[in-house]
Amino acid sequence: MADKKTTFSAAEREAMRERARELKLAKSADSVAANLADCLAKIKDMPEPDRAIATRIHDIVLKAAPELVAKTWYGMPAYATPGKEGKVICFFQNAAKFKVRFHTLGFSEWAKLDDGAMWPTSYALTKLTPKIEAQIKALVKQAVSN
Repeated sequence: MADKKTTFSAAEREAMRERARELKLAKSADSVAANLADCLAKIKDMPEPDRAIATRIHDIVLKAAPELVAKTWYGMPAYATPGKEGKVICFFQNAAKFKVRFHTLGFSEWAKLDDGAMWPTSYALTKLTPKIEAQIKALVKQAVSN
């Protein structure tokens, strides 16, 4: 019997399979289009109301930072710098996938959100309002700023 400390959960194994598939997709001839299609497919597969929020986040991120490219990251919608080394700047985790009460908008170490010695890198979302959408837009713009 395997040691429980070294055994991955079904969700962890699925995330690893997703990541391997994403790495193969990145090598395709038109990876930008393929990655966008993959991201949109993941959003489409989400149950409501997750899908509506993910769709709106997708639109907000790409309008706030049109230089980012949509892709998936461990099976979740993500937005990265263009090019071969595409660094994920932010990502969306839908509530249903993780069986939690809120969605998460997260930012990676490549996001330029630094504010002193401590700052948030993820945000819980239960709904989108014009005020929250404006905050997300501002965070994304800051995250890609020079």
